[in-house]
Amino acid sequence: MAMVVKNNMGAVRTLNTLNSNSSTLQKSLAKVSSGMKINSAQDDASGYAISERMRVRIRALDQANQNAQNDSALMKTAEGAVGNTVELLRALKEKAINAANDSNSDEDRKIIQKEIDQFIDQVDDNALTQFNGKYLIDGSKNNAVSATKTILLNQSLSTANTSASKLTELSDRAGNSLEILSSDKYQISWVINGKTNTASGQVGTGTSLNNLLSLGGVAKAVDSYGKIADGTDKFVQQVYSPDKTAGVALLSSSTGVASQLSGFTISIMDHDGNVKKAANAALDQFKQYQRAENQTEGGNKALNFHIGSEANVAIKVGLTDMRSEALGLKGSSGDRIMVTTKENANASINVIENALTKALDQQTTIGAIEARLEYTSTNLTTSSENVQAAESTIRDADMAKEMTNYTKANVLLQAAQAMLAQANQNSSAVLSLLQ
Repeated sequence: MAMVVKNNMGAVRTLNTLNSNSSTLQKSLAKVSSGMKINSAQDDASGYAISERMRVRIRALDQANQNAQNDSALMKTAEGAVGNTVELLRALKEKAINAANDSNSDEDRKIIQKEIDQFIDQVDDNALTQFNGKYLIDGSKNNAVSATKTILLNQSLSTANTSASKLTELSDRAGNSLEILSSDKYQISWVINGKTNTASGQVGTGTSLNNLLSLGGVAKAVDSYGKIADGTDKFVQQVYSPDKTAGVALLSSSTGVASQLSGFTISIMDHDGNVKKAANAALDQFKQYQRAENQTEGGNKALNFHIGSEANVAIKVGLTDMRSEALGLKGSSGDRIMVTTKENANASINVIENALTKALDQQTTIGAIEARLEYTSTNLTTSSENVQAAESTIRDADMAKEMTNYTKANVLLQAAQAMLAQANQNSSAVLSLLQ
């Protein structure tokens, strides 16, 4: 090998190796200290982009999970208020049944009425429950696209019976005659806008079921053959009977809460005034099938629970009106269900039963949403965990491997440093030739 001094190629090559080893050592040191094999796009451009996108998704999934937990807290608040209303309705029914008993004097019934008035006021207080400044069950978070009519449905009568059938011809679902005689008497009561109305008379030979159900124009009877005529829900969809079989339906004449038919009671008595239980068991089965609702002001105001990592992954939750007026316990004019007489107390029992149906329906909806949110939260947690595992595979360093590489790079760096010193020392040998 020629002895030169101008270009010490041995030192140059060793220096390049030293720089390369130093760069390798720095990269290895960064991986060991950070625990990641990809610290910047320079390390692995495509891997860096993929892992960053995964990190974005992980944070989005975690936020969606937090949303679901916040939404669950909101629904629990609403459920608590509705649950308290259900308790109040149980107490109201108990008081109404008490007032219907003739062991009570009129003074006793007035005292019971005072209790009922307080319970109804508490129902309104419950409806003003808030979460984060939002009223939940006052009707402002409903999703009623259209106002609806009250639908009371009776499927206890024979399928051969219609609203035009005479009372003396009626039979039950099993085909057994109700044994209503022309000498019997009827008494009906109904509650519209919080006001109790009553009517009575003799059955006679020509009185039809429709005669009892007409209610002076405030409601009308329709024969249901699965499809209920004039019956549409709050989404303007046709209403059908549960099993799409025949029945007799009673509809309020107008839509909205103010025109709702809160309760309807029929009682058949013989000429001595004794209640005919078998007949009443079938006739007094006009149960609420659809509640009257007002159209939500400003359109659909349902709550939007965003529970996904992408756009428009949400649950729409409509909370119905749980105020006493919407439940049929009182009217817009201030009239309330009354138990000051035996007849009014009997009418109130069915009103409260229908109100309980409304409250339980809302409570069931809330409970179903809570259960769904719990499953959603679990799914989001699992998804976040799986994406994090995938991101870890791409980006996390194998520490044993990286320590091996670091040790190797460190030894090679030290070796290159030593050899560079030797290469520089070799050039000094030329001086011996110049002496």
